[in-house]
Amino acid sequence: MKKKIVIFLSYIILFFNSNLLSDDNNKKLKIGLLAPLTGEYAELGKSLLYSLQLALDEINDENVFIVPRDAGFKNKTKLKLAIEEIKKEGANIVIGPLSNDEFEVVKKYNDLIFISPSNISPEFIDNIISVGVSLESQLMSLNDFIKKRNRKKTIIMFPENQYAKFIESKLNKLNLDGYKIFKYNPDPQALTGEIETLTNYSQRKKNLELRKKMFQDKEDDQSIKELEKLEQLYTLGKVNFDSVIIIDFGNNLKSVLTSLVYTDVNQKDVLITTVNQWFDESIFYENTIETLYYPSINYKEFKKYNEKYFAKFSSYPNEITILTYDALGLIYYAWKKNGKINSVNDFLFKSKIKGKIGTFSFKDKKVSQDLDIYKTEDKKFIKF
Repeated sequence: MKKKIVIFLSYIILFFNSNLLSDDNNKKLKIGLLAPLTGEYAELGKSLLYSLQLALDEINDENVFIVPRDAGFKNKTKLKLAIEEIKKEGANIVIGPLSNDEFEVVKKYNDLIFISPSNISPEFIDNIISVGVSLESQLMSLNDFIKKRNRKKTIIMFPENQYAKFIESKLNKLNLDGYKIFKYNPDPQALTGEIETLTNYSQRKKNLELRKKMFQDKEDDQSIKELEKLEQLYTLGKVNFDSVIIIDFGNNLKSVLTSLVYTDVNQKDVLITTVNQWFDESIFYENTIETLYYPSINYKEFKKYNEKYFAKFSSYPNEITILTYDALGLIYYAWKKNGKINSVNDFLFKSKIKGKIGTFSFKDKKVSQDLDIYKTEDKKFIKF
């Protein structure tokens, strides 16, 4: 086991370099893990265990123990049984549950503290702290980025589906000034027509045809050159926005990007951004946008984590596992700093905490991450 400590949390190195051992260091830190260790999501459960093993190797403290139990996935019976077994083992802090849907169950165990990788509610809720990369953190990072690029007319786009109300509630809480909302039909066939309306595509196309007619019957050099320039265009005139935030992912995101290109949105004039990207390389090959910006966790640390995981376990981790890796480091830091962990209030640190995914802030019982901005360009992820 390597002695060199490369764990991500600030100041931990101070504890390891000290030759003065207090009584607190002799105590045991038992941390429960709620994971789907059997059934359809067993591979995810195994990946979570592996990620915690990596974190334990780096912490290199024989007083830290993981107590894993099979909680299934959205299975209340298994979840309750797993929590009871963890309590019997003497752990009062638990990594999990994975889903926000299970919070109502774990709230009842108010003598335990739960650190969840969920990103739905980035705050302290009773005895639960959610440390996932939240939509709020992503939008605030994009808001700062867009302001620095001096963009004044931003449209926030998202599909009219089962998540629309959730997104609207988040936007209302953030109270972002000067942004317009555009909800679109997730059906690709309907989407293109809606994007045409948004971008005033028909009128811009007519503008071009009218402009071309002005020079078609003229034979002077200037008119010929002007017509040649116009022949290279698809539309004439700018759209009524200078940046967009697309809250979508996967094939739906690619459909929106394709529609923006089809309607001849000038990518030099309009800053195109999105959320929910975890360095998915398929965006390189199915995306017609030249430069796409998005907030994300630290790419260099993400690569290091994946490579280290692969070197040890000969497989690549599920994306969510880097959150549990950070969660263990966060718990260990709180334990070493306070000597014990009694409640969620022990995680109200005054200073920011650096993690693999980014930098955590725990202010007013709200969890936020300072995320980096990346762009996809020339089939690469480039930190902006």
